[in-house]
Amino acid sequence: MIRRRVVVHGFVQGVFFRETTRRRAESAGVSGWIRNRPDGAVEAVFEGEQDAVGRLLAFIEEGPRDAQVDRVEVTNEKPEGLADFSIRG
Repeated sequence: MIRRRVVVHGFVQGVFFRETTRRRAESAGVSGWIRNRPDGAVEAVFEGEQDAVGRLLAFIEEGPRDAQVDRVEVTNEKPEGLADFSIRG
């Protein structure tokens, strides 16, 4: 079990980034959350098996069809044992 916090910069709000990521996380069995930040970035936390989290991180690098990802910051964190994946405000 691993946990990664990501901050995605670029044109990433208003392009179904959060919903697409939520769907992919749930289908991969990854827990966590995703939210829009006031600065225009998207922040997320992924907890799960290394391969599943790795696939989500690869998706985040590209984002959904209408997104333009400029930069992704990834931080390793200690897993908290989250039970599901949610979209936060």
